[in-house]
Amino acid sequence: MRLFVTLILATLAVMTGGDAFAQPFPAKPVRIVVAFPPGGGVDIVARLVGPKLTESWHQQVIVENRAGASGMIGTELAARAAPDGYTVFIGTMGNLAVNQHLFPKMTVDPLRDFAPITLVVAVNFVMVSHPSLPVRNVKELIVLAKARPGQINYSSSGAGGAPHLGGELLKRMAQVNLIHIPYKGSGPSFQDLLGGHVSLTFDSLVQSLPYIKSGKLRALAVLGKTRSPLLPDVPTVGETVAGYELTNWFGLVAPAATPREIVAKLRDDWAKALLNPEVRTKLSGMGADVVGDTPEQFGAFMRSESAKWAKLVKDANIRAE
Repeated sequence: MRLFVTLILATLAVMTGGDAFAQPFPAKPVRIVVAFPPGGGVDIVARLVGPKLTESWHQQVIVENRAGASGMIGTELAARAAPDGYTVFIGTMGNLAVNQHLFPKMTVDPLRDFAPITLVVAVNFVMVSHPSLPVRNVKELIVLAKARPGQINYSSSGAGGAPHLGGELLKRMAQVNLIHIPYKGSGPSFQDLLGGHVSLTFDSLVQSLPYIKSGKLRALAVLGKTRSPLLPDVPTVGETVAGYELTNWFGLVAPAATPREIVAKLRDDWAKALLNPEVRTKLSGMGADVVGDTPEQFGAFMRSESAKWAKLVKDANIRAE
């Protein structure tokens, strides 16, 4: 009798491809790949959302930092992972819309090699300087940069990232010569800025706000179209340099062949985690606006962003060092 039951179960498993006995996703730990070192804005967001997913899934969610090569190491690792939903990638505007236009030999095309899941957050950016730099706003910075061409440097999380583009946009639009110093992530970039080894950076409020509040860094301007309610007295760059505007974003993707039903579940569960009052409050307090849109909407957004930044990289002749 036991043998008969075993044979019946085995036959059903073959007939259904094992689906009759498959456990609901996720049935094991899920890893979130971050292409930068710990301490940067993407890492902060991933580690804020991860515990909420662990609670709802009853599975461990692991944040794995794979930094280097302007985020390309982590991007390539995630794109080549098994398309089963157990590896997802939270990338930046740079990872998912810019790098492929800056690095001709880049092996990953985000539009081809990833399945969009959701736009996680829109991230407000701010220009911050070390207190030793004798400027308090964009106008004073431009005056000083023109008086000292090539003598003021700015750090970034790596070539092609939003901080790099923020600096290059200012250089082009204000006609100033700032020197770009790329790092392997926002964390190292900020450490050298705090130490006075570089003069300024363009990075997220998520990363910058604690240092602004403590007085360790000075906010010169926000990079978006409007002032931030978190820094109401800090003007936009556009108030001095007409037309200047940059808003970064973090998005969630999976390897391209990930099944649609798993992509849909990942999107729904991430959206729920982002709407958690604790998560939403913390993100808002750091200058990040929760989005959580659909895979279709995020895919269209990725395509439009890729086209926009491709044109800018070409027109401004922005090059990756």
